[in-house]
Amino acid sequence: MVEFTTEPFELDTFPPHAVAARKVVDEAGLDVAVGPFGTGAEGEAGQILAAVSKLLRESLDAGATRISVQVSVLAETEAETEAEAEAEAEAKSAAGEGGTP
Repeated sequence: MVEFTTEPFELDTFPPHAVAARKVVDEAGLDVAVGPFGTGAEGEAGQILAAVSKLLRESLDAGATRISVQVSVLAETEAETEAEAEAEAEAKSAAGEGGTP
């Protein structure tokens, strides 16, 4: 996941640098959510990294004077998912043992 904000802020319209940034994440095929203080986008790691690089270049070229970016890893690894599924199955099995019929 990436969250970003481009500046300078303009309250009456979307400045060209904000339009450029939004276009980049839309074209990257990311799931985009626009908020009052920034934009978030989710996708695969490769998509995010490529989009961030392009977003920085194109937003700066369109007049951004500052771009704040935060990248977060949200996905679990397959091993973690499998371990959680096994632990849940064991917990259900243990709950069924010794219970009332």
